[in-house]
Amino acid sequence: MASYLLRLLASILLVSWLVGSLVFFLIHMVPGDPVAVMLGDWASPADEQVLRRQLGLDLPIWQQYWNYLSGILFHGDFGQSLFYQQAVSDLLAQRFPMTLQLALMALMIAVLIAFPLGIIAALRSGHWPDHLSMTVSLIGVSIPNFWLGPMLILLFSIGLAWLPVSGADQPLSWILPAITLGTALAAILARMLRASLLEVLHEDYIRTARAKGLSSKWVYGKHALLNALLPVVTILGLQLGTLLGGAVITEVVFDWPGLGQLLVESIQRRDYPVVQACILVVSIAYITINGLTELVYAWLDPRIRVAQ
Repeated sequence: MASYLLRLLASILLVSWLVGSLVFFLIHMVPGDPVAVMLGDWASPADEQVLRRQLGLDLPIWQQYWNYLSGILFHGDFGQSLFYQQAVSDLLAQRFPMTLQLALMALMIAVLIAFPLGIIAALRSGHWPDHLSMTVSLIGVSIPNFWLGPMLILLFSIGLAWLPVSGADQPLSWILPAITLGTALAAILARMLRASLLEVLHEDYIRTARAKGLSSKWVYGKHALLNALLPVVTILGLQLGTLLGGAVITEVVFDWPGLGQLLVESIQRRDYPVVQACILVVSIAYITINGLTELVYAWLDPRIRVAQ
């Protein structure tokens, strides 16, 4: 276990350095000047030069890269936001919990929808509950977030006036964005759970359990479902990391004050430090979640625990 944790830490450090370096150089190649965006079209060249010097943008690219890298490595400092004029770490501390909350809510909704659909489809394979469940999941995976979000707003916020339109300042504000994110994930999970259960239900130990006279609940719940969870856990781990980084469209549609919205705003404003920090945090979260998923594997399957 200790060697595995060391490998995970080494992977996080390596991927963080590669992603941070790649984003740093790519964002400096994107057309656009943050100083011009901040000062507007009527600023004089002298004002632009003064601001560029204050922000350190007049330095050679290699020196800007070293300042960025050394600040993170030695001080844990992501720098100063060019637009907000505050520490990037403070912005991340404000926005990342909101994105994490939204991702966890979406994951909860996806599990609550997917598990009943997948289990019913597997146990009634070839019958109308199976066809209905898979049709619902196909519709869910086919609807894009940028369409589903506005449709939910039109129905539940404007039409029925049940839920807030946008923002996160009301208790029920998370419902519509979480449903928007969780629908597609629920469809993927339901199909994966159905396929995994169908494979497990034909194993010899399931027939042995039935021959012993065990109840259907015990056979399906204890033996079949637990052994069918490994591929589902894989999807859950990957999709949670994807939700943390891929909730950009949903956060923009619902004006959710999370990391995705901050990233979009910072790209538009050419706020280099914030863009670099957002992508770096998402990358670290993604690889960390994947590593923790392997620990869940070991808990679910003793064979993997022995192999480690």
